[in-house]
Amino acid sequence: MGGCIGSQRDNGPPSGESSDVTGMVQHVSVGRNQPLKPEKPKWKSDVPLTEGQLRSKRDEFWDTAPAFDGRKEIWDALKAASYALETGDHALAQAIVDGASISLPHGTLMDCYDELGNRYQLPHYVLSAPANLIDDTSESEASPDTDVNATPGVEQPIRFRLSTLSHDIKLSVSSTDTVSKVKKRIADMQVGVDPHRQRWYYAGRLLNDKLRIEDARIPKNHVVQVIVSGPSHEPPS
Repeated sequence: MGGCIGSQRDNGPPSGESSDVTGMVQHVSVGRNQPLKPEKPKWKSDVPLTEGQLRSKRDEFWDTAPAFDGRKEIWDALKAASYALETGDHALAQAIVDGASISLPHGTLMDCYDELGNRYQLPHYVLSAPANLIDDTSESEASPDTDVNATPGVEQPIRFRLSTLSHDIKLSVSSTDTVSKVKKRIADMQVGVDPHRQRWYYAGRLLNDKLRIEDARIPKNHVVQVIVSGPSHEPPS
């Protein structure tokens, strides 16, 4: 999910990406602190990313971040603060940082410290999207689910358990439907659950947008966990 670097690791943008953020890495005293800046880092990926690829990149980072130096509770707080900042809730992000006693020498989550002096660094891709982000729909136009000559799949019911709802959504989908296509159907049904905010998990793994239902091996009536990032609201019944 985004990327953080432990205190023993050197900084700098990962391979395949370039950032124009200045002063992201400077040696400073731990005691210095500044308010969190609302500005998001600006960067460009050497290889253009889709929304789905960016989310997968972030998920991978957050899944491995606690293995780096530092404390898990601080990594969790940084993850929550980065989500709040990306969705425009600067006040919530600042409250999370203050509540966890995180110091920001430069006013950015890209370089910060906990109260024990451990250093944490978040890469730019967990805080903002690249300037050359590709819309998922542009790729889906050439994907199998839009091919009118594609072989029809087998219809099967699947339950979707959204993190924003108190009940499951049951849909009849085709085995040849892609994850991206069904995400759009869910978005049409639920206000605030746009496709780019949905992350699907089944059997403990993240499902890529291009994956077909049959390739994901989801049996009928099984539950797919759908984590919805950012603000969303359940429509009134």
